[in-house]
Amino acid sequence: MSTTSSTGTQAERHWQTWHERRTAEIALPYGPLALTATHWLAAFPDGRLDGVPGHWNADGDAVLLRAAAADGLTVDGLPLDGTVRLGTDGAPATARVTHDGRRLPVLRRDGEWAVRIFDPESAARRAFGGIDVFPYDERWVRPGLFRPYGAARTVQVPNADGRERGLGLAGELAFTLDGDEHTLQVAVEADGTLWAVLADATSGTDSYRFRFLRTPAPAADGTVPVDLNRTLLPPCAFADHFVCPFPPPGNTLPFALRAGERNRIAD
Repeated sequence: MSTTSSTGTQAERHWQTWHERRTAEIALPYGPLALTATHWLAAFPDGRLDGVPGHWNADGDAVLLRAAAADGLTVDGLPLDGTVRLGTDGAPATARVTHDGRRLPVLRRDGEWAVRIFDPESAARRAFGGIDVFPYDERWVRPGLFRPYGAARTVQVPNADGRERGLGLAGELAFTLDGDEHTLQVAVEADGTLWAVLADATSGTDSYRFRFLRTPAPAADGTVPVDLNRTLLPPCAFADHFVCPFPPPGNTLPFALRAGERNRIAD
């Protein structure tokens, strides 16, 4: 067996392991499929949310939750009977508030407060049949180069909930394919990794309407591997209540990216 063939086989095995882990993470009890609602508190001036007990009110830099013991809410594992001040939770795993097996993380976006409901008995989670993917192909593994902007930029882009919000961008990620250079505007995450929101010629037909791409942190000289086989579905492909940004201008690739995740499979 040639070195190239052996390396390719090993790379494909690694990709298959990644795909299996990714599918398992999506299917977790409080994974993306469990999201059944995102309640923006500004839309509920009386503090009463649909299907959620208690009174939830934005109060400057926090959310005030008032409930009686009979409401069945718990905070930090203890029954709530009174008022508690809540900050952002970040993820359902760290949500302080629970109710009847559901986790209720608090979210703040662009100064607005919201409460999300993660229910492990959601219809989407019960119907989940896996993630459809394009076959692995070494052609889609490309050397890349990160070119940071002199100063970070924010562009307004539509979001999955129909609103426009700012998307912070720190530079561009360049790679070549069939002799042509392509670039994507990217954000830099807190750990130094890169994140792009992109579309391509398959979007909305052979794949979901847009997808995400994540890469490792670039080296000091800006070089970074780009594995398009690991292009991801955004959270809103699994539940309608996520706020996902659409691709910024210039992030629609002019070719069919037949790589990575295509769409959710329903039983």
